[in-house]
Amino acid sequence: MTEKILILDFGSQYTQLIARAVREANVYCEIIPYHKKFEIDNSIKGIILSGSPFSVNEEKAPVVDIAAMIKEVPVLGVCYGAQLTAKVFGGRVDKSNKREYGRAKLAIKQNDILFDGVSDGSQVWMSHSDSITELPEGFELLAVTESIPVAAFKKQSGSRQDGKSDFPLYGIQFHAEVYHSTEGKHIIKNFLINVCGCQQNWTPANFVYETVEALKQTIGNKKVIMALSGGVDSTVAATLISKAIGKNLFGIFVDNGVLRKHEFEQVLETYKVLDLNVKGVDAKQVFYSKLAGKTDPEEKRKIIGKTFIEIFDEESHQLEGIEILGQGTIYPDVIESVSVHGPSQTIKSHHNVGGLPDTMKLELIEPLRFLFKDEVRKVGLELGIPHELLFRHPFPGPGLAIRILGDITEEKVTLLQNADAIYTNALKQFNLYEKVWQAGTILLPVKSVGVMGDERTYEFTVALRAVTSVDGMTADWAHLPYEFLAHVSNEIINNVRGINRVVYDISSKPPATIEWE
Repeated sequence: MTEKILILDFGSQYTQLIARAVREANVYCEIIPYHKKFEIDNSIKGIILSGSPFSVNEEKAPVVDIAAMIKEVPVLGVCYGAQLTAKVFGGRVDKSNKREYGRAKLAIKQNDILFDGVSDGSQVWMSHSDSITELPEGFELLAVTESIPVAAFKKQSGSRQDGKSDFPLYGIQFHAEVYHSTEGKHIIKNFLINVCGCQQNWTPANFVYETVEALKQTIGNKKVIMALSGGVDSTVAATLISKAIGKNLFGIFVDNGVLRKHEFEQVLETYKVLDLNVKGVDAKQVFYSKLAGKTDPEEKRKIIGKTFIEIFDEESHQLEGIEILGQGTIYPDVIESVSVHGPSQTIKSHHNVGGLPDTMKLELIEPLRFLFKDEVRKVGLELGIPHELLFRHPFPGPGLAIRILGDITEEKVTLLQNADAIYTNALKQFNLYEKVWQAGTILLPVKSVGVMGDERTYEFTVALRAVTSVDGMTADWAHLPYEFLAHVSNEIINNVRGINRVVYDISSKPPATIEWE
């Protein structure tokens, strides 16, 4: 049985970072909303209580039964989790005179296994408007900062009325999980290993073995159909399923006419090397006819999503005995759908394909539903999937349709594919591709006058976009060298007839988005 840490989410923006820190220590964890009921079995080695936008003194502040938890496993409260711990055990939490936000120096007052190997004066990150001003009886102060009297604490061990001892209970009133807490991940690791006794056996090899064995048991002799996109998630998910059931996996890869240059052929060749049973469907003209004259970005997205589903449904009906649908859903999508506050506001339709028709009554199998993106890539490497595919930049589901502003024509797609291929190849040639998180070329609905030789031209403009980011939630424009941008501009203008002007987008997210549509 895989050992597990539970993270109770009180709505903090940093909860996923706690999970990432735990996973990086090779310990499996799951995030669940604080109000979801759960049972503590032998697989659960500890519980972490997240931060929260709430104040513990609010009338409807989230509350959990910490006293019951520590009868079963060790518990660590982070920020709100620490304040809640202090309050429910009889301590005092007051509104701070000022919001404590930013860097602080941790002064360790007492040696403890939680701070093994952590420097006195280590930088930590604060983000709270309340402060613990008085610890409950039976609690020990472990650390302070210049601005707060209680930065870390633990509950003293002692026997209960039933003669048994509680498990350790810790609280830290700073965000150990964020980058700015320089030794924060070490503190979390100390909790996992020193306090919870975790064995650190959550590895890509372990995941592949356990998942393939579980898929064999779950699927048996049933047939699975799967829509493949050529992206990381669907490819890794399909490879795992294929390892379990071989040719009983039927993959469908649709060319929607707005893929990158030569992508359809290249991806099918990769699938062949991986021994995946995949059918390629050339549906370019179907998509072009349905997109003709459409300029609204949301309408373009919906047309592509709906048309894809229709084609996928049509292809699936040509196969007999399909009972299961495979999907490359990953953990951030799962967390979003069960978050404390429900899914966030829709800014635009999700890039991935939406629901399938009601006529497709299929079971669902999602082998990656508990992995983060970086973990999916590690599993992919373990499976032998080519590095180039695993570390490709993110690419939107509607593809180049939302990188062509205005209406879509086959001629415009060809223009953009050629320009984008030059840009992407140059990024690789100049060793810049893996230094940016995402790059792409946008065809603008703008023509301008140019001069080529003795000829005057009146042709399209493209914008180059490149951003640096960790997860796409925020992004800064990539500061690419001027010499590189000049090289790309010359290459595009000299080699792609129909484009005579190249500009570079220097907008960050927010306020701009990464894609233009």
